[in-house]
Amino acid sequence: MAAKSDRGAFDPREFLAKVGEGKSIVDYRKDEVVFAQGDAADTIYYIQKGRLKVVVISEQGKEAVVGMLEPGQFFGEGCLNGHSVRIATTTAIEPSLVTAITKVAMLATLHSEPTFSELFMAHLLTRNSRIEEDLIDQLFNSSEKRLARLLLLLANFGKEGSPQPISPNISQETLAEMIGTTRSRVSFFMNKFRKLGFISYNGKIEVHSSLLTAVLYDKPEIKREP
Repeated sequence: MAAKSDRGAFDPREFLAKVGEGKSIVDYRKDEVVFAQGDAADTIYYIQKGRLKVVVISEQGKEAVVGMLEPGQFFGEGCLNGHSVRIATTTAIEPSLVTAITKVAMLATLHSEPTFSELFMAHLLTRNSRIEEDLIDQLFNSSEKRLARLLLLLANFGKEGSPQPISPNISQETLAEMIGTTRSRVSFFMNKFRKLGFISYNGKIEVHSSLLTAVLYDKPEIKREP
């Protein structure tokens, strides 16, 4: 089950990229569901390429997008913490390549391979920090500033490498659900950002560094609501 590099050391990313005992590689088409809310939870997933969204459905049938997932992220790890069923639905929003690892295989690798445990722990810490930041964002920032922060996150500002264009199939409805506002407000803010030179459209949404500057220094264009 272990993946060894040329020097014989365990390589966690090589392990995640190959089929093995308790581990499979799955291609998902756009709009294909990986798992649905209420499904049995016994597998952890790792995204090799593509992007997915996480949706929660209330008892009244209302849907809310609560997360966007990208390459290098795990998801479905709640089964390691005693969750027997899925609490959300995860769907590919573009063609995606995903590694599926059974709970048994995941636990065995975490116990036997410290480097893999470190990678997974880093993921959990990053996810926890993101959840805390999202909560603060919802409590204290205006919907305009929440949209600006979301666009920066989707474009990978602050990560290694240059910012990436945002895939065009993230609709304004989805953006509105993620920041807790209406589609009309998102449309208004997007047009405003474009006119201010914060973003541009060229088949895909491109986010400029000026948007990051406006958020960091709380410029008048992006204000907190009283």
